[in-house]
Amino acid sequence: MTQNAQLDTPAVPVTEREIRAVYFALMAVLGLGALDQSIVATALPRIVGDLGGMAHLSWVVTAYVLASTATMPLYGKLADQYGRRPMIFTALATFLVGSVLCGLAQDMTQLIVFRAIQGLGSGGFMPLAQIIIGDLVPPQERAKRQGSIAIVFAITSILGPVLGGVMTDLLSWHWIFFINLPVGAFAFWSIARSLRKPVRTHAQRIDYLGSVLLTGTIVSLLLVLALGGTEWPWDAPQIKVCAALAVVLGTWLVFHLRRAAEPVLPPDLFANRVFNIASLVMALTFMGLMGASVFFPLFFQLVMNSSPAHSGMLTVPMMVGMIIASTLNGRVLAKSNKYKQVQIGGLVVAVLSFGLLAWGMDSGQGYPVIEPAIFMLGAGLGLVMPNMTIVVQYALPPARRGVGTAMLTFFRSLGGLLGVTGSGAILAHQLHAHGIAAAASAGTGVTLDPAMQAVYRHAIANIFGAGTVIVLVGLVALLFLPEVKLPPSEKK
Repeated sequence: MTQNAQLDTPAVPVTEREIRAVYFALMAVLGLGALDQSIVATALPRIVGDLGGMAHLSWVVTAYVLASTATMPLYGKLADQYGRRPMIFTALATFLVGSVLCGLAQDMTQLIVFRAIQGLGSGGFMPLAQIIIGDLVPPQERAKRQGSIAIVFAITSILGPVLGGVMTDLLSWHWIFFINLPVGAFAFWSIARSLRKPVRTHAQRIDYLGSVLLTGTIVSLLLVLALGGTEWPWDAPQIKVCAALAVVLGTWLVFHLRRAAEPVLPPDLFANRVFNIASLVMALTFMGLMGASVFFPLFFQLVMNSSPAHSGMLTVPMMVGMIIASTLNGRVLAKSNKYKQVQIGGLVVAVLSFGLLAWGMDSGQGYPVIEPAIFMLGAGLGLVMPNMTIVVQYALPPARRGVGTAMLTFFRSLGGLLGVTGSGAILAHQLHAHGIAAAASAGTGVTLDPAMQAVYRHAIANIFGAGTVIVLVGLVALLFLPEVKLPPSEKK
């Protein structure tokens, strides 16, 4: 263990009042990032109408996701080296600068570049929030507070599209970015006021070469996964170049990490069995979840003939189930150490829910079957995700807690991206087999004829069937997770 294990250790124990203040500020930060994504999605048609560049529309989202995902591990490592407080300020400042630039963008190219700058900041929000909570709150108490994160994302998922539409109609799309400034300023002030300065023991060095290699490897890999088969054909030169870069830079990174004195990604992190299995379980779980859940609106609109607004409301039960399960999960963990049993039960429920959804969609079942299954899916996942972060944080030494938490978040995001890409490939293959273009009728609001609805029904059911298998593999992997005894209290 290195000296920076004590980097963020407070001189005196923090009070409950301080914890609540920090927690409230962190929820504002997480809400800022989540709200931005849902608001922008609503305003995209108006943005394209103003700036043009319809052919590059997907890059408005892709640039943000690539930048945020690629920087997650860096924020974790730098938080271990220089403290949580400087890095959360850096993330916030970068995000707000990107927001101002996005609001001032004059063409689509500028907007895409500025969205990438936003992503560079937002990449630190989730991992840094979890790291800071892990520093201040004992594991048992930490679990009880995890429901707040789910509540934040639930509120923003509902409020974002409404707020984005209202601001776009009454003001202009520029204000969907400017609205981040007062919220970000409040979060900045709250953190500066409530989060103590770290106790600095000694200066640390930044692994510049490792940072460049890690970021380059991740970006190259994400470009292949995010754009292969959609924006670019799988045999396109761009995909081949990105894949080659990912292999070359990744190989160079592995050799560099073994020789660097203070590597950006410590090799001993992957010697921890708890971290390895937890990362695999999280990646598989989110691979199944994201790969399937992004097709809920498509199923409701094209197969069930729901309106876009109604289809969004039909997915709310999943968030409700996640919130309830996260809250109950925290109370259970506060009284016992049976986190693994709870996680196994959660994945069992998730597997059964995926299977029920696949069967219900394929056999033409209605809302009385689909909606309870969606609720149970959220409940099952709500029993898995919060516990996994807590267990990993406690299993790692303090000097590795930041980068370990960030890498767990990264593998979760990577799994989600793989799930979306793979599910899109399944849908395209199923439609192609019936002579239908992958984008045919999608999102047009036009009612399909029964034959076409049957094709979409079967294709989306196959996606949920694949999700069932993926989450089942995650359940099997979870069985090998070592038991880590969490104490009733742990002062940071």
